[in-house]
Amino acid sequence: MTVLDILAVGMLDRSETGEVLEAHSTSTLIRSGDSMIVVDTSSKYMRPALRTSFRELGIFPKDVDTVVITHWHDDHLENLDMYPNAEIYAWDGPAADADLRNINIINDELKLCDGVTLVHTPGHTMDSTSVFVEGDDRRYAVVGDAIPLEENYRKMVPPRLNVDPDLAMKSIKSIAGFADVIVPGHGFPFMTR
Repeated sequence: MTVLDILAVGMLDRSETGEVLEAHSTSTLIRSGDSMIVVDTSSKYMRPALRTSFRELGIFPKDVDTVVITHWHDDHLENLDMYPNAEIYAWDGPAADADLRNINIINDELKLCDGVTLVHTPGHTMDSTSVFVEGDDRRYAVVGDAIPLEENYRKMVPPRLNVDPDLAMKSIKSIAGFADVIVPGHGFPFMTR
């Protein structure tokens, strides 16, 4: 059985000119068999929400065995210290040499456990990765900023901050082809069909 829980719903606030004023990523817990996987740890600001969610679920952060960083922006990884026993996975990229901890750097699709696969979805950054989940009832994609907001999916537009808009659109289409439910980088999950 595979269960997804949103630990903290992220947000993205922009000025009228599009400048990012405040950003906190969504953080998601995936439980599949014996595996407990957190995708993106969010920002320090979201730490109280994360703690509350774990308490409500009856799970301790120390029991999380895997953390996936969807990309190397601070608002997606500032709470790594909450998961002292977790193996950390991130896609190879310019920040991969960061002195965070022992991080498993990947450069090819990786199956973490039954029904949970890391997939390269570049465009927002070259090292963006998503987590594709074959759930019991539907297919989920936890995508970080490959799709930062539901609006990017609904309007089929790349993230405003991107390194390659064409590559970003290719990733969005790949995600859309897989997922029944998308968990964006900064917002609530939404249905695609």
